[in-house]
Amino acid sequence: MPGIKLVNSTPWSPHPQAAPITGRRGGRYYVASNGTRSCSGGWQFEFTSLVPGTFYEIIVEGRFSDLKQPRDSIFCVLNWSRISPDTARPDAQSGWDYLLPEFNGSKVTFSRLVQTPAEGGPLTVRCNFRWADKGKVSWSEPSVTRSSRKLASKKVMKIAVVTGGNDSRPRPVKTIQDNIDFYLPLCEKACEEKPDLLLLPEVALQWEIAAHPFDVAVPAPGPETDVFARIARKHKTRICLGLFERDEDAVFNSALLIGPNGQIDGRYHKVHLAVGGEAESGILPGNGFPVFDTEIGRVGCNICMDSSAAESSRMVGLNGAEFLLLPIMGDHRASRWTAGSPNFSEDRWKAIMRTRAMDNQLTMVVARNSCTGSCIIDRKGEILAWNEGEDDFIFADVPIDDGYRTWNGGCFKSVNWLQRRPHLYGEYSDIENTGSLR
Repeated sequence: MPGIKLVNSTPWSPHPQAAPITGRRGGRYYVASNGTRSCSGGWQFEFTSLVPGTFYEIIVEGRFSDLKQPRDSIFCVLNWSRISPDTARPDAQSGWDYLLPEFNGSKVTFSRLVQTPAEGGPLTVRCNFRWADKGKVSWSEPSVTRSSRKLASKKVMKIAVVTGGNDSRPRPVKTIQDNIDFYLPLCEKACEEKPDLLLLPEVALQWEIAAHPFDVAVPAPGPETDVFARIARKHKTRICLGLFERDEDAVFNSALLIGPNGQIDGRYHKVHLAVGGEAESGILPGNGFPVFDTEIGRVGCNICMDSSAAESSRMVGLNGAEFLLLPIMGDHRASRWTAGSPNFSEDRWKAIMRTRAMDNQLTMVVARNSCTGSCIIDRKGEILAWNEGEDDFIFADVPIDDGYRTWNGGCFKSVNWLQRRPHLYGEYSDIENTGSLR
């Protein structure tokens, strides 16, 4: 079997006026600013003889100096085609991915495990320098090594959202046991389809009970949560259960992620408590957006009012989630915008949920207490399952390794996360910033 060949290494730039200063010495490839802020270019390396369908580890190491924003100014992209050294645009359908950076002082390592396309072809690795009127970087020659490792095998996860239909819920609800008696048979029935994950609505244990949360909150684990743990254990599935949780002197609006062994593997406390009552009720807000590694992927949560703050889903996405579970009663943006009885705007609800999925490149799993609008949406924004209010539960099969790419060949996740310029987002966390209220 022929070995991987580096057949060409050459400087590149999109325009002569943008071209940086380049050189080669002692096995290193140098790039320095040409003194202008529009400096852009670098080195590109073309490899051949990669085996189609095979996995390779690609590593490039850079050393830099005098750069104000290294994360902005240096990056690496691989492309499964030849690229002319006088253009910034690869072929539209060639397929390209960013290498992932890891900064350590004045050094940065870019790497990624990738699979050669089935049709084969050359690999071009571009080491880029931009947007700096001073500074320099030296690159190692890219290492392209055949790997025995594999990306996660293509899997499809079956997701269930259990709410009960609008007309199936007995009323009035007086006790937690009433809610348990309602949801348990629905969970059992849904588990006949062998879902990998099952989501229940917000505060499912205490919903519609006419009592202050302090008076109905329960510890977790406890007898009220154990009944759902037994279902998870019996059916080897995961259940996300919403409840008012008692933790010694505090009460939280919580979502528990119960694992197939019946143990609580994850616990999320609602961060943005609902205005107009909950935020003033004495319930304690959470202080973070944890993401839990599970056998089905990385799972994070928001609860109801969290969805109104874009930061909530963004933080779950930044923390690496593949699924965002959203137990929710409603969203004020999807109701009327004048005083009066609330209504439900399906169009605005869908717009909110689809945007969250696409902006953060994850699957949204939404369980609404009143059923209508419960949905499962993939990271393209496609609605895989939708409840009009008539179904006790809905299902969707969600591919984990979906391979979605932009129209011009780029990896959606790469573009979504590596286009970001975090050093410009200081106002995002300024505690005195009140947005357009100023």
